[in-house]
Amino acid sequence: MTDLNATIAANVATALAEDGAAQDLTVQLLPAGQTAHARVITREAGVLCGSAWFDACFKTVSADCFITWAAKDGDWITPGQTLCDISGPSRALLTAERSGLNFLQTLSATATRTKRYVDAVAGIDVQIMDTRKTLPGLRQAQKYAVRVGGGHNQRVGLFDGILIKENHIAAAGGIAPVLEQAFKLAPPGVSVQIEVENMWQLEEALAAGAKLILLDNFDLEILVAAVELNAGRAELEASGGITLSSLREVALTGVDRISIGALTKDVTALDLSLRLIS
Repeated sequence: MTDLNATIAANVATALAEDGAAQDLTVQLLPAGQTAHARVITREAGVLCGSAWFDACFKTVSADCFITWAAKDGDWITPGQTLCDISGPSRALLTAERSGLNFLQTLSATATRTKRYVDAVAGIDVQIMDTRKTLPGLRQAQKYAVRVGGGHNQRVGLFDGILIKENHIAAAGGIAPVLEQAFKLAPPGVSVQIEVENMWQLEEALAAGAKLILLDNFDLEILVAAVELNAGRAELEASGGITLSSLREVALTGVDRISIGALTKDVTALDLSLRLIS
């Protein structure tokens, strides 16, 4: 897995370059030596996440920016709450503002959505998992946000886990042969997961020695039957079409994991505001 500090630096460099931070025309309206004090507040409730990305945006623009946090990643924040105070060159504060807020709003949204899903299955022995359905360029950041919200990460990418889907099965000649190849290929510590679409495929996967099985778009009745058939032989993961309203019922079927693409792909930015103060 990529080092998180390196990820933050790369994400911030890309964001500032995309925004043209080094050529900010508007801040040239301000005196070069002017300093200012700003404050970030939240207008809605949620889980704070992304403070390191926010800090890096301001520090990259100017090392003379200083940020004092009144909350930390993972804290539940409420409307009107002050999140941090920032002081430094006026030009730097206004140049870094949008990139910093973009990270903070997006990652807080991911963490908040994850917490809502995790809270919905409180008391049930099941893990809420993310997927690779992330915003381009922000996979490591969003996976961090999922952890902050109490969820669990699947594989980071195509290199650290094997997930056999319907097209892999078809191309390899069936469930048994594709699993045989996967078990030979997988290095120590790398998981092998296979997706099945019905009970017949589940039986075949279990017979072939599968230990991690994704149940794709199974309805509640079939999920219960799948758990009974499995009898603890493999770890079962439910996925596909699962919403916050249906989540607890799915968890109560007895599956071990539930993967939710919406944790990272359907986020709505948390409403945060940065304002200069006298």
